[in-house]
Amino acid sequence: MSHSPRIRTVLSCTMLVTALGAGVTACGTSDGHPLSAQPYDAAGQVAFNGPVGSQKADPDKPLEVTAQGEDGRITDVTATDAMGRHVAGELSADGARWHSTTPLAAGAHYTVRVSTEDDEGAPGRKIMTFDTNTPDKKKRLKVTFGPEAGKYGVGQPVTASLSAPVKGKEARAVVERALKVRSVPATEGAWYWVDSETLHYRPKEYWPTGATVSVSSNLEGLKIKDKLWGGEAKPLKLTIGDRVEAVTDASAHRMTVYRNGEVINSIPVTTGKPGYSTRNGVKVVLGKEYSVRMTSASIGASDFYDKMVYYATRVTDSGEYVHAAPWSVGSQGTANTSHGCTGMSTGNAAWFYETVRQGDLVTVINSNGEDMPTFGNGLGDWNMGWKKWREGSALLTAAKDGPAAVDAARLRPRV
Repeated sequence: MSHSPRIRTVLSCTMLVTALGAGVTACGTSDGHPLSAQPYDAAGQVAFNGPVGSQKADPDKPLEVTAQGEDGRITDVTATDAMGRHVAGELSADGARWHSTTPLAAGAHYTVRVSTEDDEGAPGRKIMTFDTNTPDKKKRLKVTFGPEAGKYGVGQPVTASLSAPVKGKEARAVVERALKVRSVPATEGAWYWVDSETLHYRPKEYWPTGATVSVSSNLEGLKIKDKLWGGEAKPLKLTIGDRVEAVTDASAHRMTVYRNGEVINSIPVTTGKPGYSTRNGVKVVLGKEYSVRMTSASIGASDFYDKMVYYATRVTDSGEYVHAAPWSVGSQGTANTSHGCTGMSTGNAAWFYETVRQGDLVTVINSNGEDMPTFGNGLGDWNMGWKKWREGSALLTAAKDGPAAVDAARLRPRV
């Protein structure tokens, strides 16, 4: 044996029997303390294929720990990096060899703890540390989360933009598994691959009112595929406000606004006229602009207009807004006369502008327009059912490659 001799302690056990026949057993060492076998130094009993001295390991090569000699075996190996990420591995049945089954992270510091036992069952311990090489910056995949930190409505999706395309289920699974979204209170959610460089995350239902949403990445240093490693990502924190929803019935020419399920306003409106009908479906508020110039040329309309529009709340990338339309007050509540936007009086538009925030919900029903697409024209994420949404996760099934179609000609303001 290569380790120091162990001092054996003789145990004594005494059975104490009371007059009632109940018994208590007491066992201990001669000095009255419980028996505690201290692990011996197993330095001479194990070897691993890590670097020597100041050298760094190649993260592409698996880690291997082997037992040396015939008088001992490996019982357990744990390998973790400084971020607390564990390396999965397999130990042979005879305890002679352990090897990693997942790639090491690049640019990481590892601690390997090896537990052994000798031929008499005595426990041993060996701790080893090493660093791995850092990949070139050009080979790192950076992740940018969106939107910006702040307070949002219950419909706001989380987005992740990648600095390089990622294709293939296995590579996407590595990325997706490392992107963490946690909410308090907890709610079920999933990532969806919009295209090879963009992911969206949303809960099954809307975010709970008052929730805190934390987004982070454990991707840094992880191997994604050949010549591509995980890079940095700045964490993100969102807070969720009240559940504010505006439902516009295009056939009734009226918008009903709810806060946490209760009606807080009912507003006469006008929506898109024939040929410019407003899109049906759920839209997420993208932002607010006090004034926007809208022209017929921007959307190719045959009838000329050039207007400055005020209290404009944007709901699509193609230029659909909820805004003040004082020129159509006579039609509001009775007819649809716009080029696709939802128009209302200046007073009502100002109230709506002040009431909603980014991430709130604007839904249009009973319009003759096309359906709001899930992707490619703002945030239509809620127009996809939960079952289909989950199919867009690389962790559940194959994700479809290719960007969501965006009709660039439609990305213009309209009234």
